Amino acid sequence: MLKEILKNHNLILASGSPRRQDFFKKLDLEYTIDVREVEEVFSENLQRTAITDYLAQLKASVFKDLQAQDILVTSDTIVWFEDKAIGKPKDPEDAKQMLRTLSGQMHEVFTSVCFTSRGYQKTVHDTTKVWFKELTDAEIAYYVEQYSPFDKAGSYGIQDWLGYIAIDKIEGCFFNVMGLPTRLVYKTLMEIAKG
Repeated sequence: MLKEILKNHNLILASGSPRRQDFFKKLDLEYTIDVREVEEVFSENLQRTAITDYLAQLKASVFKDLQAQDILVTSDTIVWFEDKAIGKPKDPEDAKQMLRTLSGQMHEVFTSVCFTSRGYQKTVHDTTKVWFKELTDAEIAYYVEQYSPFDKAGSYGIQDWLGYIAIDKIEGCFFNVMGLPTRLVYKTLMEIAKG
């Protein structure tokens, strides 16, 4: 349905994430992938969704060559816990420490998605609350060793083994935790396509 509405547009997904690419496939969208290097640095003054909004817009800022029919989609996800952003782990020990920190606690996941075309930019974001059970060191070690969650904010994928055994409760969009609030993407693309 949306694919037909967008037929006169060229949708560009600026993400190397296999999960985000799969979401676009499952939304029945035709798109191309164009990933460009950006140093993801943000001011310490930024808080919560202001961080992900800024980073999603920063990733769009390197595209200076958009054509008239292009719609560029960039995004960013962070885990937020105790007034701090938790990004991707540096190594296995860092991943284990992150999971120990989140164990038995509630954290929030923020994802922002920025839609950019010539002369137009709109950024939307979503928040999901996730409650973890108390994790044992053995469970944490098993997960990090077997699933290598080094490309994931907060060192876990909700769709992985840890998501199956660790989540007590979730409040908000499940897909947002995976890296894309799909219903917001659909809604925004519909709005853009209809002008």
